[in-house]
Amino acid sequence: MGQHHHGQGRHEQGHDHGHHHGHHDRTDIDWAELAEHLEGQAELFAPLNRQAAAWVAARQPEPGLVVDVGSGPGVVSCLLADEFPGARVVALDGSGPLLERADARAERLGLADRFDTLQAELPDGLGDLAYPADLLWASRSLHHLGDQRAALAAFAERLAPGGTLALVEGGLPSRFLPRDIGIGRPGLQSRMDAAEDRWFTEMRAELPGSVPESEDWPGLMAAVGLRDATSRTFLLDLPAPVPQAARDYAVASFRRGRGILADFLDASDLATIDRLLDPDDKASLYHRTDLFVLAAHTVHLAQL
Repeated sequence: MGQHHHGQGRHEQGHDHGHHHGHHDRTDIDWAELAEHLEGQAELFAPLNRQAAAWVAARQPEPGLVVDVGSGPGVVSCLLADEFPGARVVALDGSGPLLERADARAERLGLADRFDTLQAELPDGLGDLAYPADLLWASRSLHHLGDQRAALAAFAERLAPGGTLALVEGGLPSRFLPRDIGIGRPGLQSRMDAAEDRWFTEMRAELPGSVPESEDWPGLMAAVGLRDATSRTFLLDLPAPVPQAARDYAVASFRRGRGILADFLDASDLATIDRLLDPDDKASLYHRTDLFVLAAHTVHLAQL
């Protein structure tokens, strides 16, 4: 499934981000309803994000202020606070309920004395930051904004001199199952990826102020005045047999894919997905021994 998140990887699986109910408005995402899924996914992806944060730290070793743009429930915000023990961390998101979760997590982890939340819509809400950021981390938030180039410019404007932007976009569609799973036509996930590409294109087109833009992230970073752009991809590799958290993630991803892709898949594939989501079916995700999680996220770094 995809990866914008681009994908179910983008959006769901990898992604971390989300979906709506009712395929009619692809931009009206209820993030609070997605909180549990987003939190579980971010926790599962912590090994990948720790590797990415360590790579960022080699480039920007001692930031005073770290801002997680589109932080959601704050799992990665807290991970960044752990990676940069001298930094103040701000989790910035448009959803109050998700930021409440972020605050609670920081409190639980003993980070509250240097952890803040800021409820603000992107990209204009970046202007509400009291200080420019030494590190601005934006994971899968940019593609939810209509004018991505203008939003990137707004990100760059909130960097301190020498500050670093870490942009998480792209990667590869996540994989959960072999090509032939013994039910339905082989190649289900490839067809889900193709359907999700179509869904993602329509979602982008429906965003307010949507501007078509090629997804050349390093090129766009250079275009808004950032320098020395470089990219690296990090892997999450959870082979079968997977832990329960990975199984839960796969179920949630297919369930959300079933909701958003219903208009883009044929009846036979939808029937196969329904079997995969049926706890009473021995061929379902709940019982399969061939279930795995393989995902790749790409981080693009550039400096002011």
